[in-house]
Amino acid sequence: GSAPGGPGARCQPGPGRGHGVGAPHSQEVACPGPGVLVSPLPNFSHGGAVSSWAGPGGWGHPFANGTCPLSLQNGAVPGEATKRDENVKRGNWTNQIEFVLTSVGYAVGLGNVWRFPYLCYRNGGGAFMFPYFIMLVFCGIPLFFMELSFGQFASQGCLGVWRISPMFKGVGYGMMVVSTYIGIYYNVVICLAFYYFFSSMTRVLPWTYCTNPWNTPDCTGVLDATNGSAAPLLNLTQLLNHTLKRTSPSEEYWRAPCLRELRPRLCSPGCEPLAGCVGLPLCARRGVCLSIQVVYFTATFPYVVLTILFVRGITLEGAVTGIMYYLTPQWDKILDAKVWGDAASQIFYSLGCAWGGLITMASYNKFHNNCYRDSIIISITNCATSVYAGFVIFSILGFMAQHLGVDVSQVADHGPGLAFVAYPEALTLLPISPLWSVLFFFMLILLGLGTQFCLLETLVTAIVDEVGNDWIIRRKTFVTLGMAMVGFLLGIPLTTQAGIYWLLLMDNYAASFSLVIISCIMCISIMYIYGHQNYFKDIEMMLGFPPPVFFQICWRFFSPTIIFFILVFTVIQYRPIAYNTYVYPPWAISIGFLMALSSVLCIPLYAVYKLCRVEGDTLLQRLKNATKPSQDWGPALAEHRAGRYAPTPHLEVQLLNPEKPRSEDVALPGQGSNGSAHSQDSRL
Repeated sequence: GSAPGGPGARCQPGPGRGHGVGAPHSQEVACPGPGVLVSPLPNFSHGGAVSSWAGPGGWGHPFANGTCPLSLQNGAVPGEATKRDENVKRGNWTNQIEFVLTSVGYAVGLGNVWRFPYLCYRNGGGAFMFPYFIMLVFCGIPLFFMELSFGQFASQGCLGVWRISPMFKGVGYGMMVVSTYIGIYYNVVICLAFYYFFSSMTRVLPWTYCTNPWNTPDCTGVLDATNGSAAPLLNLTQLLNHTLKRTSPSEEYWRAPCLRELRPRLCSPGCEPLAGCVGLPLCARRGVCLSIQVVYFTATFPYVVLTILFVRGITLEGAVTGIMYYLTPQWDKILDAKVWGDAASQIFYSLGCAWGGLITMASYNKFHNNCYRDSIIISITNCATSVYAGFVIFSILGFMAQHLGVDVSQVADHGPGLAFVAYPEALTLLPISPLWSVLFFFMLILLGLGTQFCLLETLVTAIVDEVGNDWIIRRKTFVTLGMAMVGFLLGIPLTTQAGIYWLLLMDNYAASFSLVIISCIMCISIMYIYGHQNYFKDIEMMLGFPPPVFFQICWRFFSPTIIFFILVFTVIQYRPIAYNTYVYPPWAISIGFLMALSSVLCIPLYAVYKLCRVEGDTLLQRLKNATKPSQDWGPALAEHRAGRYAPTPHLEVQLLNPEKPRSEDVALPGQGSNGSAHSQDSRL
């Protein structure tokens, strides 16, 4: 059709000529020139919209008769060297590879290196793989897809997405608390990796022999100090078992120089925490925490290191023995409930669900990005990394076991003892050990930084989205700097001589069963409070197809059941925390439970607050009003608000006297007064 080109003329939204497929969403855009308002033509390459306008001749092909200002154009337009942000105010990922690599760096962390191999050999080697992959399929990938689609649909962080059901906004605050705790002690672990990284830059690793000033008479090394040959008669339990009198040089190095002597100087106000305070804000200049160069390096280089160590490991004598132990299943353990519980918890924690980071990273995606494909790729990559790291570790542990004449099951440990005691001990047995040690700890640094970047961005995005004005968006770099400084100061107590005890306390309680509760409530609130049919329609509107039937069943039945099973299993299996021979006192256990409850209590406290503030004469009315979606729930950009999210059309009045001000005109769709907004809500 055509439209007159006089001043003030307006064209109704509709598909442009020449486009056989119409988009279900459109928006009127005012362009310069004769003042004609027309609908943007859909750009199907990325789901955005390209502004077009007609001259006096009527409807025109995009940019046939002129162009709109660049600030009104979305996606790739002629004459631009790069694709513009779809969400100009908030920003988007530069390209999809950047999002995938960032999410991989976030999900793949230090736990993939030391926790997964430990669980494998503790639970029967290859027998652990079967429940591990079962939990991945029925719980891990569905929850991962739910969080990605949740953040991408609303283009909001872990707080803003709860416009879907405002009473459950406490879930978002709980995610922020969990991310804060993890970020604090994660900083210190990365700092320890920095310390070992620089300590490895010597001709002989300082934890190789027992001839150092900090060694005690009880120290017994794997290598003989005089000729560098192996001591074949040494019992490994005398080297690595903390309860015996004999200690290894790597254990004494961990306890003395790092934790007691050098740590107050080198590992407290310095190293990675200070680097995070300076470096992370500089990466947030465009609204997303990571620049593309940082993402490409931190996400890919650990795989280079793992491959180098794998090639070196499988060429060592005894490596086949370690790998066979890793792959050979002990079928008598597959019926053990503990094996299934460990598999479920490992999947849950390794993917990073309920931390808020997945929602935050997905919120910077383009609206029509295929997050279903991304969730499959990232989840499988994360679990494949764990399996691959297991090959690397067990090849080295097999060499160490044969070198000492002991079984492979007696070599490994878990937690900091595995990363900073057993692994350094194994590295001393490799040729050119300083080189492999430098590569190994540099890999740990990058794995930790990839997760730490996203943890900080989760907190910053939640704050910026919650405030939401232009002032704080322009100063996001300073918000990031402030958050990094606060985290740095809160991490200083973990660098004292008692810091390792506080670190383990936070690791065991701050992000344990609280994650399970948060994830369970999130799944129930979306599927049963908001409604599974509504959420499935939202995903179909965003992706062009509904979620597969398998995911629909998992979200409604399987995943909540598995999450509940993990919670019950965690409670039944609870044991008081201990470090070596030190058993934590009751007051320390109480502090641990308070940290765990601090994130969970955000949910009921905010629910009570919302019930007190919401309108309603009875408790039932208040409950309904507090749980129904808010008026601004839905896609962030008006051009994507189609279907039930489309603005309600209003009758437009043309004034007879054009000289009078048009302040009394009926507002454009989407710009109504409070009254029109309330009437729209009542109709919905």
